[in-house]
Amino acid sequence: MKQAEPSAPSLESANPDPGSAAHANPTVPIISPHFCSPNPVVIEIVRKVLTITGDKFVVTDVNGNMIFKVKEAYFSFHDHRVLLDAAGHPIITLRRKFNTAHERWQVFRGDSKDSRDLIFSAKRSSMFQLKAKLDVFLAQNITENVPDFKVKGNWSERSCVVHAGDSSTMLAQMQKKHTVTPLSFGKDNFTVTVYSGTDYAFVVALIAIFCEVNTPRAGAHASGV
Repeated sequence: MKQAEPSAPSLESANPDPGSAAHANPTVPIISPHFCSPNPVVIEIVRKVLTITGDKFVVTDVNGNMIFKVKEAYFSFHDHRVLLDAAGHPIITLRRKFNTAHERWQVFRGDSKDSRDLIFSAKRSSMFQLKAKLDVFLAQNITENVPDFKVKGNWSERSCVVHAGDSSTMLAQMQKKHTVTPLSFGKDNFTVTVYSGTDYAFVVALIAIFCEVNTPRAGAHASGV
């Protein structure tokens, strides 16, 4: 398994809204403690609807410095994405399971697909839902009776919130960034606030999955989980 020691970029702190729901502080690092900040931080994501290079997401700080990119694997039997650091090293691999009604995605360390390297999985909360919701289960949550995290959002507005389990504690929130430049055609631009103690690589992975499961694509899902 190819895996580089992740390095944490310097990110600008954010000031959370004091009137909003409780924010995380602290939480357990999911991908790596390197990606946890003691202060809230802001990151920006550009999602390319159509791409030739395979770079589906480019993640930067507010100054435009690249932190991550999510690359789509072409000519692969399995539908998967790879989260790379700024140097191009794989941090995690996101793989969609076939024949699942709830469109389950599994996330592994590095470029692995070995079950021993599974970190977490995420799936739609239900087959039919009016609002976009994901249930997220850590690898050690075998029964999956209760999700460890939840993502709730409005896909038409390109917004979502990451919660700790069924609580009101917010770990991160994403909003659409409105741009009018010609270069924004064919792209979605997001601003993400990641609250203190939260693994922002984990948040980026969740947002990537959230976008994938809410983007219409050819083919229907068969029965399963």
